[in-house]
Amino acid sequence: MFGKTKSKPQNRIDSLIGVTTRIEGNVYFSGGLRVDGEVRGNVAALPDEMATLVVSANARIDGEVQAAHVVVNGTINGPVHASETLELQVGSRVKGDVSYKSIEMHQGAVVEGRLVHSGGSEVKSVELKLASGG
Repeated sequence: MFGKTKSKPQNRIDSLIGVTTRIEGNVYFSGGLRVDGEVRGNVAALPDEMATLVVSANARIDGEVQAAHVVVNGTINGPVHASETLELQVGSRVKGDVSYKSIEMHQGAVVEGRLVHSGGSEVKSVELKLASGG
């Protein structure tokens, strides 16, 4: 009621890419999309949509990802742009730069790239380095 209204993730899934499905080409969606299979191409919400993308544990996306809310359990090989929230769950693996407004990263999640906070007028960048074992 007071202050800024915060965009909430979709509570429902409107579209599903099944576990045995492989798509070669770009995917554009609105509402909620769950990927259980494989996409070789970019996955993007329609412009000005508060859409939610869920990438399940066995799913794989080889391309750029763009949505307001992104929840990752699987693998993304490409940059991720979450204009609102990004949740990287335990088994998630992202190979590419990640931009977000709000992030939740669980222990065991892997990002091979830069984390870039893009909320507000100031852009902050965090670079993660591999710890040397031994």
